[in-house]
Amino acid sequence: MTVLKRHLNTTAQALVIAILATSCASIESTHGYVPEPDLVERVRPGVHDKDSISQLLGTPTTSAGYKQEAWYYIAKRSERLAFFEEEVVEQQVLAVYFDDRGIVERIQSFDLEDAEQVALVERETLTRGKELTFMQQLFGNIGRFTNDTSQ
Repeated sequence: MTVLKRHLNTTAQALVIAILATSCASIESTHGYVPEPDLVERVRPGVHDKDSISQLLGTPTTSAGYKQEAWYYIAKRSERLAFFEEEVVEQQVLAVYFDDRGIVERIQSFDLEDAEQVALVERETLTRGKELTFMQQLFGNIGRFTNDTSQ
């Protein structure tokens, strides 16, 4: 019986070590798309328009049109260790700016060092009505319905 206990003890220790070792491995994820530099070098400001940029570089990740029309190609690589928050390790942004006629005005690249932290607002928007507890939601309709079919 002691041999079986030792074997089970050794197996349990090996299992715990394996779980701890794999939980410390970082999980890497990559999202988005930024065109290759040789494709970006082909773009000529004052010559290319939106259609030719779309054919050459592909569909942008997002676009903006507030003060100036711009297309953004965004890619990021992040890592997460065990249960900790994800950390962005690498980020690239290619911005293609267009003039009023839809012709490329300029191209600009940004990386993680150019990024700025934005403080998110944690407020909640209040809605009309009252908040019900779980029990009020569960039993709230009891007695509300009648079998009055005379109408």
